[in-house]
Amino acid sequence: MSDSQQQAANQCVSCGIQVAGMNAARFDCPECGTNISRCAKCRKQSNLYECPDCGFRGP
Repeated sequence: MSDSQQQAANQCVSCGIQVAGMNAARFDCPECGTNISRCAKCRKQSNLYECPDCGFRGP
């Protein structure tokens, strides 16, 4: 994986910040299996996210 791909994988899909910390989440998209990262703040606020590959939306 290139450096740019690694950085994109570590960005919150909702707000775009670098994902770090114990309350952050990384999971597979329910539709296509793409890895999705979310920061603790967006998770706590239940901000919507959209899969960058297939467009699946979730809370």
